[in-house]
Amino acid sequence: MSSKILLVEDEIDLGNVVKQYLEIVGFEVAWAYNGRGALDQLKKYPAGFQLALIDVSMPEMDGFELASRIVGSGMHLPFLFLTARNEKGDRLRGLKIGADDYISKPFDVDELVLRIKNIIRRCSAGEQPQRPMITRGDLQFNKDSLRLSIRDRRDIVLTPREAELLVYLFEHENKILKREEILAQLWGENDYFLGRSLDVFISRLRKHLGGSDCVSIDNVYGVGFIFRVKTEEA
Repeated sequence: MSSKILLVEDEIDLGNVVKQYLEIVGFEVAWAYNGRGALDQLKKYPAGFQLALIDVSMPEMDGFELASRIVGSGMHLPFLFLTARNEKGDRLRGLKIGADDYISKPFDVDELVLRIKNIIRRCSAGEQPQRPMITRGDLQFNKDSLRLSIRDRRDIVLTPREAELLVYLFEHENKILKREEILAQLWGENDYFLGRSLDVFISRLRKHLGGSDCVSIDNVYGVGFIFRVKTEEA
């Protein structure tokens, strides 16, 4: 049975795009054009949805108020905010209300789908609501939201492929990794074009991780890479 999503979005063009794409990848989608319409849907089908996708900026009742009402009703429905605003205060407010994630417009629909699937999988498995974090010294990485935090710098949101590669590196830290092994494990084959893509992703991750004192990606000439992570004893 496909998962059912409640989409709450007042922008008709964006709502159509998101709804159609989610349905193409296998979700069932009910679309409410405002907060009151969403509450009506939830009252009518209190256990009918696996996740709510909520726009923050809506007339009459904004997304924060809608989410607060969902939480206050005792309904155990995970929700993810869509917003054109990227202010840290808004992100913190949304997370404090209980949001499972927060994505800023414009966004990549494949990234949105990945985040939705991660949230539904975690909730379906009965996992605790804490977000799975990888922490190494001055670095934190949220595998669900794809957010990389280093010290007091602004969060960096990785692409799904960058995130996939970074998780693989964390799983094999301080080990020499052959290029062909990385390609085979992550993307199923080792060819020229994927190899060039790997170089691009490694370069991007190096740039993202440049502000960290505890991690680095070093070349191993003729072999591949080593993801160095300093231990507390080092």
